[in-house]
Amino acid sequence: MKQGYLSQYFEGVALKRLSAVEADVIRSNQHEFNGVEGLRDILGEPSGKTRFPAKFLYLSDQDDEPIIEDGFLTWYDARQKARERGVMRWEYRLYFPTNLVSQCAAEGDLLVITRRADDSLLAIVAEKDTTIERQIMWLFGFSDITHPGFSVKSELETEQDRIGFAARVVLEQIGIEPEDEAPNYLDEMLAKFGGGFPKTIEFSVYARSTIRDLSSRDNPDTALVAWMEREEILFRTLEKHLLGEKLRSLTQDGIEDTEPFIKLVQSALQRRKSRAGSALENHLEQVLTDHGVTYTRTGATEGNLKPDFIFPGIGRYHDASFPQARLTMLATKSTCKDRWRQILNEAARIPNKHLLTLEPSISENQTEEMQAERVQLVMPRGLHPTYTPAQQAWLMDVAGFTELARQRQNAQ
Repeated sequence: MKQGYLSQYFEGVALKRLSAVEADVIRSNQHEFNGVEGLRDILGEPSGKTRFPAKFLYLSDQDDEPIIEDGFLTWYDARQKARERGVMRWEYRLYFPTNLVSQCAAEGDLLVITRRADDSLLAIVAEKDTTIERQIMWLFGFSDITHPGFSVKSELETEQDRIGFAARVVLEQIGIEPEDEAPNYLDEMLAKFGGGFPKTIEFSVYARSTIRDLSSRDNPDTALVAWMEREEILFRTLEKHLLGEKLRSLTQDGIEDTEPFIKLVQSALQRRKSRAGSALENHLEQVLTDHGVTYTRTGATEGNLKPDFIFPGIGRYHDASFPQARLTMLATKSTCKDRWRQILNEAARIPNKHLLTLEPSISENQTEEMQAERVQLVMPRGLHPTYTPAQQAWLMDVAGFTELARQRQNAQ
């Protein structure tokens, strides 16, 4: 197992598209897949019926949270007893229980079986033609799946399998929390922030200060990703320590009621979500400042709607004599899903919207809809290779957007 690679979390992965029959199989009372010989590479040669504890996930773009259920998968050779009688045949099968996830499966959906380092399995069903489906295929290095059987990878330590920023985003989508920490900074953070969580703007400034030799003046795309990645690691380090202290305190106080524990976890999850979006805006502000771009953050437009950024400023936006062609709106969403449509009515004077995201490998269906709605996707250059060549030709990077805003600002 190599740190920083997918092998840190998975011992192997198998993917296939569900046929109509297979989708019916895992939804109905017939639960066995035939023709799964390729799974031997990650599940091994079964001795009798091998039962693996498993976590099941159903993922789609419409739901912010996956459908999750714990259960098991059973792996066995239906012809084992026949071989004992001299009939040399092998017929491997995988038993799939009926649960909330299996009941959601449909023809064409992506089925993913992964073996974790603790010998449990993760079984994912991802809805066909969705962003999350494409992200999973990209994460594990599969460009397409055409044959009916499982496509299997038991080696997850190649350069393709190195975990970068984009891979961390996808891992979190499938319930795997990257284990990167920065323990060398913990004492400094506890002293600096008084043993608690600071304001997001303060934490973003601190995160940038820990990467001393990096400036967005040279490469805004690289700087934005590096700052976001560093802040994420620092935040998780501080969060792990502070949550651990609170959990120990609740336990030592002898509290048996589960409600305080549930509230603590819910609060932590909510903090993570809100902080990620604020961090992206905070670091983008530094990029804009470094390049001399003027803007207003969350200025009110029609109906008191507040776009994330208006260029060259909200005063110009409300000045009817200021040319519409020199106005720019930028929304920021660390991940999009279907929420990108929320920006469409945020600035009526600006028909062509820009949207900055850090989400890799958004589906072609979604990007085509964005283009139809006159939304231009902006993302750091390093994430562009997670998209198809046709999508990459349309994407805008951070440097390109910054230059566009600066040219409009300085136009005569």
